[in-house]
Parts: sequence; structure tokens; C-alpha cells
Amino acid sequence: LIGARYRAGRTPCPAHSHRVCRTRSSVDATAFGKRILEGAVLSVAAVKALIDACVLYPTVMREVVIGAARAGLFEPQWSERLLEEWARAAARHGPSDEVAARSEAVMLNAHFTRAQIRPKDGDLARLWLPDQNDIHVLAAAIAGSSDVIITNNAKDFPRNILAEEGVSRADPDQFLLGLWHANPEVMADVVEGVRAQADKLSGSTWTTRGLLKKARLPRLGKALQS
Repeated sequence: LIGARYRAGRTPCPAHSHRVCRTRSSVDATAFGKRILEGAVLSVAAVKALIDACVLYPTVMREVVIGAARAGLFEPQWSERLLEEWARAAARHGPSDEVAARSEAVMLNAHFTRAQIRPKDGDLARLWLPDQNDIHVLAAAIAGSSDVIITNNAKDFPRNILAEEGVSRADPDQFLLGLWHANPEVMADVVEGVRAQADKLSGSTWTTRGLLKKARLPRLGKALQS
């Protein structure tokens, strides 16, 4: 089970005086990430997970992640900028896709009333990541006391830097597999709902494993078919 998450104040990191970190953060975040990676059975309902725009944009991936949140398996978080990045990515496929993304974002905020997080200016100014355009993601995670950032962008979110802030990182397949281990029947129902909707919209018949493989969730698909 996940222990009580650290929510106290922050203290300067001795190894990086220009950064500020939460006491015990490196140990807690590293252990948390390892337990997700290993598919440990977690007390996931209390987990706060910040969802990166690269996970919000792909339809099937988003629907499975949000479906798990709707089922109460974790508490989802995002920021206004992450929703905007999702909408702009959708806009590359045409105005109608952008409108649909913005409409869905409004509905998500209406359903998850505590999900939208505003990063703090101080965190935006002090943080460092390999790509400065991703700093707002980590800043939002810190502001929301997130346990984990769900992202496909591993190289720009080094685990050691996140751990200094008490945050872990998981790719969506890894995170959802952990949810499945903890709640197999609920996750199976979530995925089946997404598969049925995909059949309806595409006019084709998808297998669960085939749909999830296409959606870059192969380990979850394999687990559900085992």
C-alpha cells in the first residue's frame, strides 16, 4: 500500500541550492515509481496523477485514463496550459477536432471540479528541466501535490529531478497496468466501454488487445487478454 504522502513544507536541497525540495521526496517518489513499474497492488484511489498533454490528446489513451479516473481509481489533475496544448494538437487535424477537444476539456473540468491546477510563479522561475517548455508541467504537479506525472515524454522528465520535488513519473501503459493489478474487474469494465465505443465510431470490430496495442497500451492489453 502507498504510505501517507508527504505534504509538508519544502526545504533547500543541499546538493542543488538553487532548487527547493520536499523532505523525504527522493525516497518517497523513487519507491512510488518502482511500485508502479512493478505493477504492485496499490491503494490507488488516493493517488493524485497529473496528466500530460501527450496523454490527453490520443483519443483511446485519453478515454482509458479518464475512464479509470471516473471509476474512482485515482484523482486526475491537469492545468489550463495542458488543456490548451491538447486543443492546439487537435487543431492540427482541423477546426472541428479543436472544437471537440475544447468542448471535452470543459466537460472534464465540470466533472472533476478539483482537477485543474495553477502552477506557482515561484516554481516556474526556479525549476529546471532539459526542455524549458516542460517546466510548467512539473510546476503544476508541485502545486497540486501530485504523486505522479503520467507522460510519454520520459527523456524530458528525468526521474532524479522529479524525485527531488517528491514527484514520480509513469508512462500511461505502466500506470494503467498498475491500476489493473489493483482493480482488475473495474479496469476491465473501463476498457470494454472504450472498446465498444471504438467499434461504434469506426464501424469495425476491435479486439481489446488490438485496440490497446494501437493506442500504445500493449502491456495493459496483454494483461486483459491473459
